[in-house]
This record gives sequence, C-alpha cells and structure tokens, in this order.
Amino acid sequence: MPKTKNRAVMIWLFIFAFVVAFLVVFGGFVRLTRSGLSIVEWNPVNGIFPPIGEPAWQAEFSKYQLTPEFQKVNHSMTLEGYQRIFYIEWTHRFIARLAGFFYLIPSFFFLYKKSIPRKEFGIYIVMGLLFVGQAFMGWFMVASGLVDRPAVSHIRLTLHLLLALTLFALSLWVALGHRFGFSDQSIKAKWSPLSKLATISIVILILQISYGGFTAGLKAGHISNTWPLMFGQWVPAGLFSNASNLLQSPQTIVFTHRWAAFIALFFILLLIFSAYKRNYPKEIKNTLLIILGLGCVQITLGVLVVICNVQISLALFHQLTAVLLFGLSVFTIHRLRDLDRVKAKN
Repeated sequence: MPKTKNRAVMIWLFIFAFVVAFLVVFGGFVRLTRSGLSIVEWNPVNGIFPPIGEPAWQAEFSKYQLTPEFQKVNHSMTLEGYQRIFYIEWTHRFIARLAGFFYLIPSFFFLYKKSIPRKEFGIYIVMGLLFVGQAFMGWFMVASGLVDRPAVSHIRLTLHLLLALTLFALSLWVALGHRFGFSDQSIKAKWSPLSKLATISIVILILQISYGGFTAGLKAGHISNTWPLMFGQWVPAGLFSNASNLLQSPQTIVFTHRWAAFIALFFILLLIFSAYKRNYPKEIKNTLLIILGLGCVQITLGVLVVICNVQISLALFHQLTAVLLFGLSVFTIHRLRDLDRVKAKN
C-alpha cells in the first residue's frame, strides 16, 4: 500500500470509484433492456463511433440478425428498434472507454509530478490491470451470448461484476488511505473481533451479490413472482438434490438469493450489537446503522422486484443499493483496521 498522502490523488480516486460504481449500475440497465448483445464485435478502437449513415446502420443490423438473440427473441425487430438497444450498449462501452482514459491519464500525470512516488506506483498498476481485466471479461461475457443461445453465461456475467467491484473496492480503499492516512505496515496489528465479524459480513455480502449476478444472468427473477412462498411452497422440492444446482439451477439460485439476504442482515445486527457493546467510536456506529437501514431497503426492494415481475426501475435501485452496501462495508473495514493498528501501537 502507498505511504504518501495527496489530496488531488484522493479526489481523483474517489471520483474514479464513483465512475466504476456508475458503470456497474448502468451495466444492470443494459442487461434489463436486453441491449448487451446488440453490438456483436468488440472493436475497442473503431467502435468508439456509432454507425454513420443508412448503409452503416444496415450493415451493423445485418450482423445482429445473425445472432441467436435476434433469431429466437427479437426476430420482428425493426432497424429503429435495433438502434435503440444499440445506443444503450454503445453508451455503456463509451463511458467505459472514458473511464479508462480518466484512470490512465491522471495516474501517469501524478507519477510524473511525483504526487505518486515511483516506488508506490505498484498498487495503481494493479488497478489498471483490474480495469483491463474486467473490460476483457465484459467482452468474454458478451461473446458467450453470440454462439448458440440468446443469453450470456451467468458465470461470466458474475465474474465481470466481481472484477468491477474489486476495482471499486481497491480504488475506494486507497482513496480512504489518502483521506485518513496510510497505516504503518510495520505494525502487525491483530484483527479485533469486530474487524473479523465485519470481514465475514462482507464475504457474505459478496456471495449474495454473486447470487444476484447468477440470478440476473439466468433471468431467474422471472421464475416466480410470489413472496415469501415460491411455487406455493416455502422450500420447493428438489432444489438441493444436486450440488451443481447451486451454480446452474435457476430455481435453486433464486431461492438462495432470496433467503441469504437475511443471513447478511443478521450479521449486520451482530456488528451493531458488538460495536455498541465495546463502545466503538461514533463514526463506526453510525456507519453500521446506515448499513442496517440500507440492508432493510435492499431486502424490501428485492421483494418488490419479485412481485412486480422485475420492473426495471426497481431492479436498478436494488442493484444500486447493493453497490452502496458494498462500498460502506469497505469503508467500515478500513476504519476498523486503522483502529486495530492504533491499539497495537499504543
């Protein structure tokens, strides 16, 4: 981790983390509008411009007409309808390109100005590699929906999501270091019980988000529009008859996603109880209370998404709340680990 604080670098990283979070939510909009498979080539350089003129649009539409999605789902789509979904996906890719430049240019500028010392640049290289990795995974995901079925691989979609969230978390973590100061890495601080519990909580949250990715990729949210019962039962038969169901069965995946949320909520309550019992600083307590409130909102939105047949605005707010929960969880662990090191130093 770096050691040198810099306000300008901090502002840049906070904005970059926000842009990454925005791209995650916008990616959800792309998926919900079935726009992600509209552009059938990656073209990271040439694809910066949309088609210009009728012949160019017809050529692009002809490529899309060869895909499983057009042939099996959108076979009656007109050129005008295609242009609508094309522009949604093109905007997503365009913002991602801008985000890449927004990361690359300032990072080397700060390196040149020595705002980031050369020996501390390693973590910024890791961020850049993460950005490239999630971009590649995005295309790898899209490519899976262009072969024989009108949908992307839910595994690849979730990996794309997790790489983006990893980049978001790392950017946020380093920005917080610039804000509050970087901890002395020579101090080997033990993990306090609350820090351990917060880490377990964020792992559960990541698993829950992963199952949200699986649910989205398989469109499993459309399987049942009732809650709390699913197919008229609390636990439909055969959900866990095979271990592979946990990764492949839409019914098992959406059932797990529904109820794992309450496990995550339980751990948030444990965190709050422990923080108050051990009289942690107000900053920690207030953050955990916000997380609890967001967790309740998240579950409520999840239920509404189910009973409203995955209405787009509700689904997007559901995804946005998940990103906010994840970001606040990263903030909580960062502050708890700083407290651990202060206690170890004293």
